Amino acid sequence: MLSWAITFLVIALIAGVLGFGGIAGTASSIAQILFFLFLVLFVVSLIFGRTRTPVV
Repeated sequence: MLSWAITFLVIALIAGVLGFGGIAGTASSIAQILFFLFLVLFVVSLIFGRTRTPVV
């Protein structure tokens, strides 16, 4: 998921340099949403990964 966020960030940067404001804004928004979603899932996996008890 982090790779998707980075991909959309690169697309936004390239579109912004080339002057495509609408595409840059949309790609930037998508990258931001994916990045925060990645962070939330990462924190959740850290919390639940440590509380899991091994099956004997």
